[in-house]
Amino acid sequence: MENNQAPANTVFTPLADDAFLSLGTQQIAYIKSVDLPDGAHAVAIFSADGKPMAAAPSVEIAQALLRQHELEPALVH
Repeated sequence: MENNQAPANTVFTPLADDAFLSLGTQQIAYIKSVDLPDGAHAVAIFSADGKPMAAAPSVEIAQALLRQHELEPALVH
């Protein structure tokens, strides 16, 4: 059996706020349904840090776009 515990004298340093905010930015993107000002419906795509990236006409297309760019989609309700 492997011992996956850190040695007792190991000191863990907490992540700085900027480092914590950047976690997942290269792996995850969020998908959220939105209503546009003209009343149309779309699916917005955001990077992990909340920056708008794109829009798609459906969740399925948004997911396909993200996977083509090697990102893992996560749905936001």
